[in-house]
Amino acid sequence: MSALLEPQADFLNIADPAFSIRSQAVRDAREKNWYARTPYGLAVLRYAEVGALVRDARLRQGSYAWPAHNGVTSGAFKEWWDNILLNKEGADHSRLRKLISAAFTPKLLKALTPRFEALANELLDGFIDAGRCEFMGDFSEPYATRVICMLLGTRESDWRMIADWATQMGMALGVNYKRDQAIVDTATARLFDYSREIIRERRTNPGDDFLTKLVQASDNDGALSDAELLDIIVLAIFGGIDTTRNQLGLGIQMFIEHPDQWELLAARPELSAPAVEEIMRVRPTVTWVTREAMEDIDFQGVHIKAGTTVHLFSESAGTDPRVIVQEGFDITARRPLHYGFGMGGHHCLGHFVARSDMAVVLRVWPARVTALANGGDAVWLPDSGNTGPLSLPITFKHRARAA
Repeated sequence: MSALLEPQADFLNIADPAFSIRSQAVRDAREKNWYARTPYGLAVLRYAEVGALVRDARLRQGSYAWPAHNGVTSGAFKEWWDNILLNKEGADHSRLRKLISAAFTPKLLKALTPRFEALANELLDGFIDAGRCEFMGDFSEPYATRVICMLLGTRESDWRMIADWATQMGMALGVNYKRDQAIVDTATARLFDYSREIIRERRTNPGDDFLTKLVQASDNDGALSDAELLDIIVLAIFGGIDTTRNQLGLGIQMFIEHPDQWELLAARPELSAPAVEEIMRVRPTVTWVTREAMEDIDFQGVHIKAGTTVHLFSESAGTDPRVIVQEGFDITARRPLHYGFGMGGHHCLGHFVARSDMAVVLRVWPARVTALANGGDAVWLPDSGNTGPLSLPITFKHRARAA
């Protein structure tokens, strides 16, 4: 079903692998109207309207329909996708969010932060003397994956195979999901087998980690079923690796394009947290969040029928000139809240961990290297949906340390 859209609203073919969320076509459509038409339904382009609809209780999480949009009706990934927290509503969603939030304790994050910093320095030590690296493979992927291993209290030596599975599962979130389904489903099955193993280990050898807290919630009072526990662990691994890895790559590219901001960050490391927010405003890895109307809605003069898919363009909202007075990339500027982590009832539960581990990188790297530059041809995911670099060769120089 679809909304009753004005014929003068622009059409954006977001199903086209060549479509770019940052294209002039999107900017032009945003100036003409607050929404555009797409093959999947409605795209919301402006900050105020995205902010209103992302919190609107009449819309449910819409990404549950992504497999169907791509003609996928079965398979390991789809079965998991249908049951994860992201795609639940109502009492089950509230119960699971409460349990997961309780496991993400401030004490846990505080204890892990020095380990994140040590990891960032360890990885950088491995190639800093060469003055170049392939940022995604040499740093971002092992960093994001080993952070998840720390969070779960599992073996950091397993990071390579975990990262490969997460990458292959991530193909499901692209426009070529149907083509890549066999790879996606194989990776999903393997990650499930691995998750079953680490859950068994934690039951016999509990620790002070996120996984132990969830296992105890399952064992002590049955608050989590075994299936729910397994789904959550797979989601924590997949979601935590894929988004952080991509977001770090996008961030490094932004600083390559804005060297003055990199030098400012080196001089003022306290700006690392605002820098994360500014990166996610202009170059979010999750370029839109999806909702679906659960009932007929009249909004801003448009009648949105029940069942309509509504894509909320977080990147377009974050660069909307109606709210961004000072354009450009500036880590010192005061900005309105971005929607890179979503908002409302489905706001990303792992955002504290993601913000913390990315801020660590933006303290460690500027202190040690300068003169960031592209060092070869990068390979990029499509610039829509979940985006980021697949490979990002870069060069740099040692930063002279103060005596």
